[in-house]
Amino acid sequence: MSWIILFCAGLFEVGWAVGLKYTDGFTRPLPTLLTIAAMLVSLGLLGLAMKELPLGTAYAIWTGVGAVGTVIAGVILFGESMALMRLASVALIVTGLVGLKVSAS
Repeated sequence: MSWIILFCAGLFEVGWAVGLKYTDGFTRPLPTLLTIAAMLVSLGLLGLAMKELPLGTAYAIWTGVGAVGTVIAGVILFGESMALMRLASVALIVTGLVGLKVSAS
């Protein structure tokens, strides 16, 4: 269950990272409130997952899911580049996440 909680925490990290783009420097109230809420949920879920998972593994997975998800969101929502080197770099992150999951079992 901790892995599912951790994955959800990573998804909320994507939410607040994307939300930052929409806050326009924290000048737009609704996006700002939603972004702050996503931050709190993300950190809360990370804390819950860390009850059973090793610190380094949990933190690395959390940031990795957030990083990969944010890249994907940037491509979909903002038309960011899908250059080969960028996609290869994301693939390396995913490989590292899988390695951490496998080694923690």
